[in-house]
Amino acid sequence: MLAGHQTWIFNNKPVILTTGTVGGPFESNGNIPEAFDILHDDMWLKQASFEKAQQKMMEEACQIAIKKSQIEKEQVQFFISGDLINQITPTSFAATTMGIPYFGLFSACATSMESLALSAAIINGDGANYILSGSSSHNAATEKQFRYPTEYGGQKPPTSQWTVTGAGCALVAKEGNGPKITSATIGKVADMGMTDPFNMGGAMAAAAADTIEIHLRERNVDPSYYDLIITGDLGHIGREVSLDYMHKRNISISEKNYVDCGLTIYREGQPVLAGASGSACSAVVTYGHFLKQMARGEIEKILVVATGSLHSTLSVQQSDPIPCIAHAVSIESGSDIK
Repeated sequence: MLAGHQTWIFNNKPVILTTGTVGGPFESNGNIPEAFDILHDDMWLKQASFEKAQQKMMEEACQIAIKKSQIEKEQVQFFISGDLINQITPTSFAATTMGIPYFGLFSACATSMESLALSAAIINGDGANYILSGSSSHNAATEKQFRYPTEYGGQKPPTSQWTVTGAGCALVAKEGNGPKITSATIGKVADMGMTDPFNMGGAMAAAAADTIEIHLRERNVDPSYYDLIITGDLGHIGREVSLDYMHKRNISISEKNYVDCGLTIYREGQPVLAGASGSACSAVVTYGHFLKQMARGEIEKILVVATGSLHSTLSVQQSDPIPCIAHAVSIESGSDIK
């Protein structure tokens, strides 16, 4: 299963059987509202707090994925997920509701692909038949924790990004019909010495470029092997910086086929500054948008590189640099899977 130092090849090709995606009112007015199974018109979701609203979205995404699959919840062996909030409480409380054996993860906005990679590794090794893999975030909950409550109305610089309110879940199976998970490259933490928490895209760019370079080398494929290489939430700034990194390393990647979830989810004119972010960003865009394109036959092979900024409120207050991570998962369909 191990290729090189950081890449797993999944010879048994675990299947993404079904997905569930949930969003909020801002996402319903975005660029890809059709990517969501449920769109709420209220940020509170009739809950007592934004954190509880995030928990509810995660529960809904899991329930949708199970319902679409027509298997019983009791057949799911594990729930692997995480989020941005302190001690990943929205996800852990959702796990309480779901009643499924649970792995809680924190890899910031890279959690979606970390959970998918681990789910595929477990299933590829006959450790489970069905696993729920997902991630969630809530704009107001994240703002309250990492920056200022939205009621404060704090001014943000143009390098800032908008946290997605949503949840995305994939039901990964040992066999069945659906896109195949063929490989995963686990990233290393990159620290470029940046300390500005309002420029996460720039901070994460090096991690994305490093993981992409290692993935291509260890899988022995050219960037053109993939129809799309999809980053998680680099936004405008991080995307351009990561392209510069790769061009300097002689990685010939087509700008047309290098896309970002944080630049896909919202439409032009929404006040998102440099783009979207949040641990739901790559989850909902991948599971709700790009996999639908794959189902329609518009694309066959994608590499999803979810990026995460691993800072905390404490590390920012202590003026520490921002450590970043990127995990890559390849998802493929068709008879010519390599």
